[in-house]
Amino acid sequence: MRLSTVILPVHRWGEGQKIWQHAQDLGFHTAYTYDHLSWRTFRDGPWFGAVPTLTAAAMATQSIRLGTLVTSPNFRHPVTLAKELITLDDISGGRVTLGIGAGGTGFDATALGQDPWTPRERADRFAEFVPLLDRLLTQDAVSYEGDFYSAHEARNIPGCVQRPRLPFAVAATGPRGLRLAARHGQAWVTTGDPKLYENGTPEQSVQAIRGQVEKLSDACAEIGRDVSAMDKILLTGFTPDRARPLESLGAFVDFAGRHRELGFTEIVIHWPIPETDFAADEKVFEQIAMEAVGQLG
Repeated sequence: MRLSTVILPVHRWGEGQKIWQHAQDLGFHTAYTYDHLSWRTFRDGPWFGAVPTLTAAAMATQSIRLGTLVTSPNFRHPVTLAKELITLDDISGGRVTLGIGAGGTGFDATALGQDPWTPRERADRFAEFVPLLDRLLTQDAVSYEGDFYSAHEARNIPGCVQRPRLPFAVAATGPRGLRLAARHGQAWVTTGDPKLYENGTPEQSVQAIRGQVEKLSDACAEIGRDVSAMDKILLTGFTPDRARPLESLGAFVDFAGRHRELGFTEIVIHWPIPETDFAADEKVFEQIAMEAVGQLG
């Protein structure tokens, strides 16, 4: 099992650079950041762009993988996103993973002046967005006319450093999203069942996630793909026991072990931010980073 972290883009680079470098020093497999225009309680505070942040992080590190968790169609277009990703993949020397999801109803959903999309509208766009982005990252020239997106002789030369393209980690829980993950994803991402966030129990959460894994397996079977070959990523902080895994090394190992039994290959924890929902003891966080994977075996 791999251990990764999410570094929210809330730091000016003078401070942020040290955090990304420290994440590498601690041995995290990947350091992700959120791709939002603003987010939740951080809306009225500092919040920087994901791609420029990751570009700077690529220049400040050498070995740690980098990525978004997640990018969505809420304010992205496949043509321009593909160009940015190919550039970022080149600058990083092939260390980029694209976490991608259908998006939600937060601030991104209306920042460009549009009405927020319904869940079905988000799913419709996502179903077109992902295959088009796949083509743009693997073909030198792409033309396409869809219901929501168009590309006219879009050039993406020389393509990604990673071949045939950088990996997609597709966030999905519904049937259409899981089919996209099965067909286009090198990894699948979940945060658990949001309906259990407030009043559910850890046991209910594990059972719900088990059901998600089973549905992913069914989606893979439909196209003849072995689900065991797919990485499965759990982004923590959104399950009923959201704070407990970072209370101690033992608590985290117990949490991660229960999810490893479900087939997860990567656990992602948030870099601590004092006085927020992601506050945590930094010494415990660093101990988890350095020792947890060894204890999980």
